[in-house]
Amino acid sequence: MSLPAATEQLTAPGQMYEVAEELLDGIPTKIWKNCPPSLRAILELSRLHGDKTFLVYEDDRITFEDHFAEAAAFAHALVERYGVSVGDRVSIAMRNFPEWVIAFWGAAAVGAVIVPLNAWWTGPELAYGLEDSGSKVLILDRERLERIAPHLAELRERGLAHVVVARVNDDSGGLAEPAPLSAELEKQADLLEDVLHDFRQTGGDVSLPDAVITPDDNATIFYTSGTTGKPKGALGTQRNICTNLMSLGFVNARGQLTASEDQTARRSSGSAQNSYLLSVPLFHATGCHSILVANAAAGGKLVMMRRWNPERALELIEREQITIFGGVPTMAWQVIESPDFAKRDTSSVRSIGYGGAPAPPELLRKIREHFPSGSASNGYGLTETSSVTSMNAGEDYIRKPDSVGLPVPVCDVRVVGAHGEDVPSGETGELWIKGPNVVRGYWNKPEATAATFTDGWLHSGDVAKLDDEGFIYIVDRAKDMVIRGGENVYSAEVEAAIFEHPAVSDVAVIGVPHEVLGEEVGAVVVLKPGASLTTGELRAHVAQRIASFKVPSHVWFFDGELPRNPAGKVLKRELREQVLDS
Repeated sequence: MSLPAATEQLTAPGQMYEVAEELLDGIPTKIWKNCPPSLRAILELSRLHGDKTFLVYEDDRITFEDHFAEAAAFAHALVERYGVSVGDRVSIAMRNFPEWVIAFWGAAAVGAVIVPLNAWWTGPELAYGLEDSGSKVLILDRERLERIAPHLAELRERGLAHVVVARVNDDSGGLAEPAPLSAELEKQADLLEDVLHDFRQTGGDVSLPDAVITPDDNATIFYTSGTTGKPKGALGTQRNICTNLMSLGFVNARGQLTASEDQTARRSSGSAQNSYLLSVPLFHATGCHSILVANAAAGGKLVMMRRWNPERALELIEREQITIFGGVPTMAWQVIESPDFAKRDTSSVRSIGYGGAPAPPELLRKIREHFPSGSASNGYGLTETSSVTSMNAGEDYIRKPDSVGLPVPVCDVRVVGAHGEDVPSGETGELWIKGPNVVRGYWNKPEATAATFTDGWLHSGDVAKLDDEGFIYIVDRAKDMVIRGGENVYSAEVEAAIFEHPAVSDVAVIGVPHEVLGEEVGAVVVLKPGASLTTGELRAHVAQRIASFKVPSHVWFFDGELPRNPAGKVLKRELREQVLDS
């Protein structure tokens, strides 16, 4: 069946993916008519999967029913011990642990606005996220607790009322027996295990606390890079995140209708339960919206990695009979090129999906060669679109490997010229996106919101073009953004850290092409007259101020002034060509 015919069939009146129109914030918007109303509804749906395994971490296994009971216990604790109500902000700062998932769903069940903080942030960065969001409760692991400890007294004065710590005895630092928490830190935080113990329910009467949550209530704040170098909190609603679930379901259903007989046979011969290797952080929209929420609803097994390692990924693919893995293109590259690839059984893999960074056509060729029973897909979306806007998969991906696919039916897209006009197909401009997945704006940043959102349209900042079939091609990414292995690094933030060094007169941060990571961070630095500075000294200086993935991998010391346009803006494309050619 052709793509247009499949779309028409799936979205017809009375079908699961029927499309309707509704006024959202006064703007006519296409919606999924049968979209779940809230994250709480998805949590309740997940319980129907009963004794199936939901979470796997190292040797621990948690069923859907057990997960529901733990999430319900935490939900009761949030309401009864910590006084959380609908709309209060609850932050989570930890690496991918089962407790991250339990905290997320417990907070979702009571209508809290969940604030997933980047686990790789430094203490000052975490403190900024907590203060900016106005979080009432913070759930974190031991490593993050030690980072944030110097800031806790000030944060408490500014509204952070409760801190809950999980994984106190986890071997995060490579120690066989982690040292106990100091007496001071023990006073600063409750232990999550103790909290859950106090509120666990037994028998068949496990229930959630009462809460009235509507589709347009606020649900999440995901931090994304900002034009001033400080992250902005993208404020998402219940409808935003639930729309993404429906969009993923639609893409999967459309893929089944358009699949060849051979592809259909391969899918039907696989495991009854999908097994997903979680290789990206849950504090990213992809990890949370498109992997965690989707698997909770669909009954998929989520295999959580302690940290990304391609050899460990191959071991888990074999052990857990992984059917789906991916994340960002970097990870697919590393798995395929691992020396352990030929030693492991990867025959269970039926799908490799990725997004978040450019995917070269060569990667598709390698996937088809190394996973003959699997298929690849490449998606496009942003934090501000609650993950998926478009998806390219199946024969269309083979036919158009440079495209990120068609927008899902509830998303409208435009390619807009410099004066706000729509440009003809084949010509480039800025990609604008409208739909029920587009977030409300930026938390407490009205000026940034006004600059990025117009009458429901998100100005993506990405340079794109549409072909005559409506497929999207991303030509260039958001201004000054470096995407390193799927991690967004905003140049202004890195430049601000470099400018703090007393020897630096001027600096421009650029993306340096890298076959596996997509890009690495590069810095072109002008020193003050008579000053001296080494690459190692500069990198150490930056590492003290921002997360390690933002530290420049390449540094050039530039003689003379950086090239600028008449308005004073650094001509980064020209500069990039100049230093890379040298």
